[in-house]
Amino acid sequence: MSEEPAPFGPAPAPETPEPPPSGPPAAAAPDTATSGWTGQVGEPTRLVLLRHGQTELSVQRRYSGHGDPELTPLGHAQATAAATRLGELPDVAAVVSSPLRRARQTAAAVAETTGAPLITRDGLIETDFGGWEGLTFTEAKQRDPELHASWLGSEEVAPPGGESFAEVGRRIETELKHLLAEYPGRTVVVVSHVTPIKVMLRLALQCGPSILYRLHLDLAGISIVDLYPDGGASVRLVNDVSHNPALG
Repeated sequence: MSEEPAPFGPAPAPETPEPPPSGPPAAAAPDTATSGWTGQVGEPTRLVLLRHGQTELSVQRRYSGHGDPELTPLGHAQATAAATRLGELPDVAAVVSSPLRRARQTAAAVAETTGAPLITRDGLIETDFGGWEGLTFTEAKQRDPELHASWLGSEEVAPPGGESFAEVGRRIETELKHLLAEYPGRTVVVVSHVTPIKVMLRLALQCGPSILYRLHLDLAGISIVDLYPDGGASVRLVNDVSHNPALG
């Protein structure tokens, strides 16, 4: 089998399996060849998913949804480190960002190193935690014990005055369709938040809601998903933080 391309290279064309040694030479695969291993067709759109850097609310482990804190000094350092890493990417078509300040500040650093335009998209905003905004896990549980327990057990349950994970999933699915239509076969850096990034990974993996509760994503962590025009997907990297100064 041919060696898998590095995640930070260009979005790959689908692979064609090598023939057995005794067989005839394989014909050159056209640009739209079907991958012999996955059945995916066409050039993928590569989404490089970046969580924003640290804020005071993340330091204090508080629910941070539609509130708009800015990055801490360490958060700016994390954004700079991630931007330096992503500056290695060739031919980034766009840096798309949640409208919240912590994401936009992170995205601005990436746009500078990649030279790609920075575009704000409202649909990439974090979950609206409603009445739990700014509370810790324990404070929210003490305030609304039954609702909090139900929320942890069902993606259809919303915080008081807030948004359910199922609702987040529907708007993120819409955003992905727009990105695929606007950037076919290109590389796009998506700067967002924990829940939207988890939802994108979930959609790519076609897995259940447990990923929302069991997957950990670090601040300024990088994940990579290739989305194919035929509906196929390949998750190539999850929560890479090798560039993160807080973990060095």
